[in-house]
Amino acid sequence: MQVFTCFFCIWLIYILTVRWYTIVSLDIHLGVILLKILITGASSGIGLEFAKILSKQEHELILVARDKEKLQKIKQDLGKNVKIIVADLSNESKVKEVYVLCKNDKIDVLINNAGFGDFGAFSDTDLNKEINMIDVNIKAVHILTKLFLKDMESRNFGYILNVASMAAFSPGPLMATYYSTKAYVLRLTTSVYEELRRKKSNVVVSCLCPGPVDTNFNNVANVHFSVKPLQSDFVAKYAIEKLFEKKLIIIPGFKMKLTYIFSKISPIKLTARIAYRIQERKKG
Repeated sequence: MQVFTCFFCIWLIYILTVRWYTIVSLDIHLGVILLKILITGASSGIGLEFAKILSKQEHELILVARDKEKLQKIKQDLGKNVKIIVADLSNESKVKEVYVLCKNDKIDVLINNAGFGDFGAFSDTDLNKEINMIDVNIKAVHILTKLFLKDMESRNFGYILNVASMAAFSPGPLMATYYSTKAYVLRLTTSVYEELRRKKSNVVVSCLCPGPVDTNFNNVANVHFSVKPLQSDFVAKYAIEKLFEKKLIIIPGFKMKLTYIFSKISPIKLTARIAYRIQERKKG
């Protein structure tokens, strides 16, 4: 009888915990719980779609990007509950300034979306552009994640979504620096996830790993995709849903899920050869 009672108590605790998480997630989606959300790289692409979707749910948004005119136009279009911060996230002092400006807002959700890529053989690509890429794709994500995570842990509540890429799962010849930066984002996020799990923290970290998406990324990186890209609004909507469901690795699209499985079982040299062939067809 004691054993049965013990198992019943464990089952009851599990059911109540799952139900609480489900209720919180549902309340966020329905706008019952309103959040303060910081989005970097919010002036175009997936970042802009994040802003549109979350604004419709009436959350309070703080949008960060370099382009002041675009941010002002977005603020005007979205209406109330939107603040903007103009900042170049390749500059470390500006990244830290973003945190200082937002610290007292008690950010509930951080979306590290800013990032860019470049195409070409590693020995030929521009070093300064690559250093800027590392600063934006890695250093800014690292700094903002660490600083806001500490605040969220002190409140035992919060969500962090780091935007990586399918590039994080494999070698990336002809886009070596970009692929490497996204691998860093993935490893950082999954490592922090395990630390939080062991602390039994209610803070959630997730990593979005989309495949090709139809955004301005293509123009900056000077590439065109050899497969049909997903639409940025679909990717943003899917990512938000999975973030609030506490999914660790978020991969939109069935084809990309299959690609992920293949990357896990394929020898790394074979993966690199296949990646090179695919990358060749991307040249803009």
